[in-house]
Amino acid sequence: MRRIRVGVIGVGYLGQHHARLYADLPGAVLAGITDANLDRARAIGDRYRVPVFPDPDSLLKRVDAVSIAVPTAAHYDVAKACLSAGVHVLVEKPITATLAEAHGLVELARQARRTLQVGHVERFNPVIRAVRPYIKKPGFIECHRLSPFIDRGTDVDVVLDLMIHDLDMVLSFDPGPVEEVHAAGVAVLSSNIDIANARISFGSGCVANLTASRVSTTRMRRLRLFQRDLYLSVDYQTRQGIICRRRSGQDGRPEIETEPIRGGDDEPLRLQLEAFVRAAATGERPLVSGEHGAAALDLAHRVLRAIDDFLRRHGEPRAL
Repeated sequence: MRRIRVGVIGVGYLGQHHARLYADLPGAVLAGITDANLDRARAIGDRYRVPVFPDPDSLLKRVDAVSIAVPTAAHYDVAKACLSAGVHVLVEKPITATLAEAHGLVELARQARRTLQVGHVERFNPVIRAVRPYIKKPGFIECHRLSPFIDRGTDVDVVLDLMIHDLDMVLSFDPGPVEEVHAAGVAVLSSNIDIANARISFGSGCVANLTASRVSTTRMRRLRLFQRDLYLSVDYQTRQGIICRRRSGQDGRPEIETEPIRGGDDEPLRLQLEAFVRAAATGERPLVSGEHGAAALDLAHRVLRAIDDFLRRHGEPRAL
């Protein structure tokens, strides 16, 4: 596989880690970075000994692929410019601000025959890879994604900031079409929704209950899943979990067999970037495609509409 020249557009909190990993990734050459804050870009460029470009257009002339880690509102314009220039794109989640923009990028990538991957990094968490073969037909899924408050990411609701990871994960278990969405949320420390809960019913009969908060005193990333004869619990942070399965005891009564699961120490973001570079080099379909990113965004907006309906019914309309 030939080495892919990659660049990073936006080297803030998350983009700096893309640069760090690309600088040491087999199959990739970190060919340049850019950021609206040139002082920040120069600092990261010096750290990884990589050229700094004044704007994305000048970077695009030197690369085959890019990671885009700019504010969500700019995702569409930046990704569109990259795909139009014939460059493969990994765009951080959410794929875009609107569903129309997401579908526009998917179509542009198809026409340009370029990879469009979306940064739903939990799909690459080693513990998810370890438990996925056991997941057949979920009946109930529960997700908690809680974080202490920080200013970063508050330009969007917590549904697009945090919950969207779990929405994408639930959809990846193929629960069927969405039938009903009920949700509630509250703006606590920012002007947007900071804590939200959603209950989603799917055509298969599966129900998902998701909670996301960025005003928690503790940090939690947890998934619980129940299906016939099996229960599993996953901690994304420790990359460990347990699987509980029913078995018949000696007297014929059901017993619970518990098995610990450890996903390994591979960094999920590194695994994501490796997959992106491989897809760009080979043309294989990415694990998290533009279509997957659009589906997660669509469901996130359905959750947000349900929250708005809830707030209106209770006399607390929110400015949209």
